[in-house]
Amino acid sequence: MSDAIWFDEMPSPVGPLRLVADEHGLRQIWFENERHPKRAAPHWVRVPKAVQFAREQLEEYFAGTRQVFELPLHPVGTAFQLTVWQALADIPYGSTQSYGEVARRIGEPQAVRAVGAANGRNPLPIVLPCHRVIGADGRLTGFGGGLPVKQYLLAMERRVAQGDLFGG
Repeated sequence: MSDAIWFDEMPSPVGPLRLVADEHGLRQIWFENERHPKRAAPHWVRVPKAVQFAREQLEEYFAGTRQVFELPLHPVGTAFQLTVWQALADIPYGSTQSYGEVARRIGEPQAVRAVGAANGRNPLPIVLPCHRVIGADGRLTGFGGGLPVKQYLLAMERRVAQGDLFGG
């Protein structure tokens, strides 16, 4: 078993994204201006071809032609985090759910804050759509890429879902 980790950057409408993968799949997506900035480990190797599978699907997403990702994923987290992140993948494109709704769906209705914490640690934003999680009152809450990015992603999905690819 290899412990190689590959990465590359790609341009996107929300700024450059760093894609990180290993032999099992996509591990992380980083925004340029992360709330909690990260650094690549010294043993990581820049290999564009190794993350091309993810880049292509993200390009399709931003072009409005992909609503569901079909990628091998390898996020690393606790059992609870993995459960929350899987629940994020089930939030339909173009819609939102509150932290409380996510907590109820995973069978932990009292764990709203823990769901929020796990959401904030999501290593695969966009693909595991933590941007679709909002406050109980409908307000946009924190997002690792910043609230303007969250607003952009939600507005883009709403336009695509409504068939308005060119709307503002």
